[in-house]
Amino acid sequence: MNISTQAFSRNTAASSVVALHCSLGSGRQWARLGAELGARARLIAPDLVGYGRNACLLDLPVTLAQEVSALREHLREAEGPIHLVGHSYGGAIAFKIATDPAYEPRVRSLTLIEPVLPTLLLESAADRRLYDQFAELAKEVSRDLWDGATMEAIDKFSGFWNGSGPREVPAPAARLRMIEHAPRLAFDFMAAFSEANVTMEAASLRVPTLLVSGGQSPNLTQRIVRRMGAIMAGARMRHLPDAGHMLAMTHAQLINPVISAHIARADELAGVPLAAGQPVAETLRLVKG
Repeated sequence: MNISTQAFSRNTAASSVVALHCSLGSGRQWARLGAELGARARLIAPDLVGYGRNACLLDLPVTLAQEVSALREHLREAEGPIHLVGHSYGGAIAFKIATDPAYEPRVRSLTLIEPVLPTLLLESAADRRLYDQFAELAKEVSRDLWDGATMEAIDKFSGFWNGSGPREVPAPAARLRMIEHAPRLAFDFMAAFSEANVTMEAASLRVPTLLVSGGQSPNLTQRIVRRMGAIMAGARMRHLPDAGHMLAMTHAQLINPVISAHIARADELAGVPLAAGQPVAETLRLVKG
C-alpha cells in the first residue's frame, strides 16, 4: 500500500493534490504536506515506477510522456480538479502532466520545486555550460551503473545535488534504499534529456504556478527556476537562500504552508470569472489582493 491509499486520502475533499517525488525517493516524502493540507484536499503521492514499493526494473519509462502514462491510474483516481506538486525529477513529470492535453483542463495549480528540465538551458551560451555539465554527470553515473560501480554512481549523483551545501551522509537504511533503486537513475536522466520544446510549453501554460528554489542548490536547477519564472505568465517564485536541493523535506515546515496557500489561492481564483480579454496574470494579482 503506498501513501496515496493511506491516511492522506480524503474522500470528502473537493479537489486532489498529486505530489511527485524526486529521484531515489518515494511518495513518503510528502507525508508532512498531507498533514498541512488536512481535509481540504486529497493527497495522492504515488511511488514512481522503480521506486519505493513500486520497485520494478522491467519496462522502465525513458521519456516523461511514458512517466505520465505510468501514472494514469493514479491520475484517474484523483477526483475533481488536480493540483500538481513536483520536486526535482518529480517536478519535470508534474510539468509534463500540466502540459498534456489529456490532463491540462483538469489542472488547477502547479507547484514546481527545482524541476529537472535541462533542455530549457539550450538557448544561451552561459546556460549551455550548465546543460553540458549535467549531461556529463549523466554519462558518468550511467557508465558507473553499467559497470556495476553502484556506490560510485550514488556518490557522484548525491555530490552534485549537494550543490554548495554541506555534504550530508545518509543514514544506513537510506543508503541501502539508494543502492536498491540506483539502476533507475539512468532512466531518469534519459527521460529528462529527451524532453523537447520546454520553453514553448512553459510559455503556453496559463495555470497558477509556484516555483521554488534554494540558494545552496546546484546552479543548474536554480537557473531552470529563474528561466521558468521569466517565461511563465503570472508565475510566483519563492527562493530560500539557506536551503539546498532537498528543501522539499529539509525545509518542509517553511515550504508546505506556502504550497497549501498557493493551492487555496488557485481554488479561490477558480471561482472568479475572467472578464473578457483579462489576462490570467492580472486576475491572479487581483485575487492575491
